[in-house]
Amino acid sequence: QALLVESGGGLVQPGGSLRLSCVASGFTSDYFAVAWFRQTPGSEREGVSCISESYATYYTDSVKGRFTVSRDNAKNTVYLQMNSLKPEDSAVYYCATDFRRSCTGWSPAAYDSWGQGTQVTVSP
Repeated sequence: QALLVESGGGLVQPGGSLRLSCVASGFTSDYFAVAWFRQTPGSEREGVSCISESYATYYTDSVKGRFTVSRDNAKNTVYLQMNSLKPEDSAVYYCATDFRRSCTGWSPAAYDSWGQGTQVTVSP
């Protein structure tokens, strides 16, 4: 079975930084695109970033210039470096894959495999 596990969330002050990790196990030898989503209570899940097998990256407008997605294939891990955090970044962050090599969109319904999420709280 394929498994995605997020980690790295926590409580941070505005302007601070966190690095989230998404570790994949049980996958094939291919390296798939991985997307990051976030969700706040009572709201819909929002696409944040994505990185393809070819290392192409994508970001939603609200995080451009502050977040950086990367991957370390040797560790089977995708990272989301979050800098200059704002209270509105507070959410549960999820990683997901649709088992495709390229990032294909922001629709959560397009993704087949999800982690359990990690909580990010940005507060004074």
